[in-house]
Amino acid sequence: MERQLSIAVAQPRCVAYDVTANAAAHAQAVRAANARVVVFPEMSLTGYELDAAPVSPDDERLTAIIAACAEMGTLALVGAPVPGPRIGVLAVDAEGARVAYGKVWLHHSEAARFVPGEAAVTEVDGWRLGLAICRDTGIPEHAAKTAALGIDGYVAGVVHADDEADVHGERALRVAADHDVWVATAAFAGPTGGGFDRTSGRSGIWSADGKLIAEASGAPDDVVRAVFSKSEP
Repeated sequence: MERQLSIAVAQPRCVAYDVTANAAAHAQAVRAANARVVVFPEMSLTGYELDAAPVSPDDERLTAIIAACAEMGTLALVGAPVPGPRIGVLAVDAEGARVAYGKVWLHHSEAARFVPGEAAVTEVDGWRLGLAICRDTGIPEHAAKTAALGIDGYVAGVVHADDEADVHGERALRVAADHDVWVATAAFAGPTGGGFDRTSGRSGIWSADGKLIAEASGAPDDVVRAVFSKSEP
């Protein structure tokens, strides 16, 4: 018996600090993706602005995303500063939003404002998805600790400069090879703050055997989709 999970990676256009506008762009991406899970880049709701105010799970500005998820039957994994404060992932679905993860491996500039989280998994339709944010993906220890929780896939939101377009692919291949899991990485495209005037785009989805299944362009607003599959007894 084979079980499947449709998953998409999105790179919505971002307006610095404007959660309302960015939430509308996220909602549009959820509808365009038509997937069970949609992964968004690091701090996608605010841009990579380290002084942005934390976004609470009960923030009314998330309503547009919640409505889109209800309409499409989607779980959206949204990047945002969250209470803690942490650089986090908000898991948004028809029921609302919750903080699902906080970035573990902070850069020095981030550590001055945020506290680290810990390895975490979110489960959807029997699939266990390990969560990661940007620098986490470059630390083998992070993937190992996350895989130890029992995962079928490893999903990440990242921000990379335009000359680092190959970085998240290289990291995804390593995680897939080391842990025999699917990998999905959503990368910012276009300007996003924090000195990232030009970012890489090229979000991607890789199979557990290291094949690139879907890849976005370098342009904002692109969304690509694939189907994870696994055999069960």
